[in-house]
Amino acid sequence: MVSALYVVLGALLLIKLSLNVVKLRVQYRVSYGDGGFYELQTAIRVHGNAVEYIPIAAILLVIMEMNGAKVWMIHVCGLLLLAGRLMHYYGLHHREISWRRSGMSATYISLVLMVLANLYYLPWDQLLALD
Repeated sequence: MVSALYVVLGALLLIKLSLNVVKLRVQYRVSYGDGGFYELQTAIRVHGNAVEYIPIAAILLVIMEMNGAKVWMIHVCGLLLLAGRLMHYYGLHHREISWRRSGMSATYISLVLMVLANLYYLPWDQLLALD
């Protein structure tokens, strides 16, 4: 199952972003919230943003594969998603708005492609059967 590669890589990215938050919480001795520290606020937001997009994208990718999408399509969508999340992370971390925009664009494009692929490969004959 090709999509498993991207699900695992997405999970690893989420773990990395979570560890960034934990490290800063320990460093600034903040157990809840952001303590007013910009660096911690940013790390929390980067992690939160990834949590908002990666799970639904992973589900769409797995369903896309289960519905019979071509392997190259799964790779394109998975790579585009991960590249988008990494660009967004870089942009937020380094205050580079162009990287953030590019990252969000790549993420949205991957999501739209996965939605369209799932609609295309959906077993419409089974869904519309009135047995």
